Amino acid sequence: MSVVWHNALIFVQSIGWRDILDVVVVSVLLYQLLKLIRGTQAVQLLVGLGVIIALGLASEALNLRLLQFIFANGGQAIVIAAVILFQPELRRALDQVGRLGPVRSLLGQHTSVDALRTVDEVIRAAASLSEHKTGALIVFERETGLENIAATGVRIDGEVSAEMLATIFMPGTSLHDGAVIIRNARLIAAGCVLPLAETIPGVGRMGTRHRAAVGLTLQSDAVVLIVSEETGLISVAREGRITRGLDTKALRNTLVGLTGVGAPERTGIVPRPAVLRAIRRRTHP
Repeated sequence: MSVVWHNALIFVQSIGWRDILDVVVVSVLLYQLLKLIRGTQAVQLLVGLGVIIALGLASEALNLRLLQFIFANGGQAIVIAAVILFQPELRRALDQVGRLGPVRSLLGQHTSVDALRTVDEVIRAAASLSEHKTGALIVFERETGLENIAATGVRIDGEVSAEMLATIFMPGTSLHDGAVIIRNARLIAAGCVLPLAETIPGVGRMGTRHRAAVGLTLQSDAVVLIVSEETGLISVAREGRITRGLDTKALRNTLVGLTGVGAPERTGIVPRPAVLRAIRRRTHP
């Protein structure tokens, strides 16, 4: 027992600050990797990749010549296949590494009056659309640029207002099936096509709008507001996950927190569910 204790003491004394830093960095990277793939299909792919690696090690240990030949000659193909299979996760990882969000949070967030007004206008529009069970997809662009998504729709570059949003998503209009993109308190484009997610982890069957919202948030850090056409429920998608059934107060707190405008809930912000009704009266007398 004393020998074991002596060896352990020698091992501890030999650890330097570089070794500690090395372990901390590797631990953080592994933790971020687990967060990145949690709840996605990459978990199953990672398990399959682990089985292949285990077979390779077993072939070396047991001297299985055929398996050794396969792994020796197909190793590069396996690496390329892994990169292709994990392409969405690798893209998200590189995107997160390149963001300046953590740095900006250390320096402090800048409160924008225009951004707060935009959130309030979106909430008012969402309330009226929800009341009439009119489907909608409203995308808030954050650090990741969505220019490629905006190019699939119609350019607007106008001021965000509840009336404008309600008009865009009114059934029968040419843009109501697509998504609108908001960038820096400006309505950039409407009628945009979002990438569809194959599945929604941990959530039951969802419609096309919800799958599109999840698909975009799997590829970027955007925040997407969804109004269900079937139920009228308001949901928010981010990082591949959906929060459903938000009321006006919860929706505002969520959007303010996620879009980074950084202001507590203000009083006097009353949703106007009659916005859509008034527009319909004007357009369909």
